[in-house]
Amino acid sequence: MKTKTFKVILGLAVLMCAFMLRAAYTDGIAIFAQKAIGVVVYPFQKVAAEISSGVTNMLQGYLRTEQLQEENEQLKEEIRQLQDQLVDYESIKNENQLYQKFLDIKEQNADFEFCPAMVIGRDANSQFGSFIIDKGTLQGISKRDPVITSDGLIGVIEEVGLTYSRVITIYDPGLNIGAYVSRTRDTGIVVGAVDLAEDGQCKMTYLPRDSGAAIGDIILTSGGNVFPKGLKIGTIKEIRQEDHGVSLYAVVEPFASVEDAKDVFVITSFEGQGIMIGEDLEQQDAPLDEQETDSDSGAVSAAEPSSAEDGQ
Repeated sequence: MKTKTFKVILGLAVLMCAFMLRAAYTDGIAIFAQKAIGVVVYPFQKVAAEISSGVTNMLQGYLRTEQLQEENEQLKEEIRQLQDQLVDYESIKNENQLYQKFLDIKEQNADFEFCPAMVIGRDANSQFGSFIIDKGTLQGISKRDPVITSDGLIGVIEEVGLTYSRVITIYDPGLNIGAYVSRTRDTGIVVGAVDLAEDGQCKMTYLPRDSGAAIGDIILTSGGNVFPKGLKIGTIKEIRQEDHGVSLYAVVEPFASVEDAKDVFVITSFEGQGIMIGEDLEQQDAPLDEQETDSDSGAVSAAEPSSAEDGQ
């Protein structure tokens, strides 16, 4: 009896051990297989993940690049707009400053008519600072019109086109300007000189030997058919004696800087402008016999009232 029971218990124990061993064996195989498969598959998973990440990053980079390009174009457009606004601001600012100077000059010279202009070029072949401005006959400018800055006289129109003009300066020996010393009222001619032009100066000739002109005196235009009276020219820096010894001349430093000039005013009209030139040209153009006839006619006309009085 005991032997039979023992055998049953022993059989159950062996069966349980068998089940345990089978379970252990089965789980181990699964884990081993899983690990083995993981070793084989992992590299492919890693490569796939890297490829996926690379593609994702590339797409994101491309999209980001497009976004940056759009932002860059927007910023460029904003910069262009700001630059245009800055240019407009500077242009308006310069115009306001220019017209303020214009009004100041206009208040002092009600008979002047001006044309503001900008220096757009320099004559490289001119040793006397000749320059080009951006206004011409379309703006009412004519040859021999005076050119000034807010500081004073700078030159005269020598050549004029439709939309440009060439200005010769007060350094030029070919330009003669009637002038006087404001303090002493001594008169003379302001003219350029080669040796003085190098130093940015000109001279006033034909000063009388007993002139009281001195260093620091102001020189103004004396007026005439080309230049109105009272335009500022410059100050006397030195008084010298002419080579012939008959008169003196003054070295003059102009108020207007030829080298730094950017904005100028062309005086297109003033009271008395061109009157003497017109009369002189008419007289010069008339034939000699006509001039004599006119003179004779004038004599007769002058005598006629006397005859009439005699008759009375």
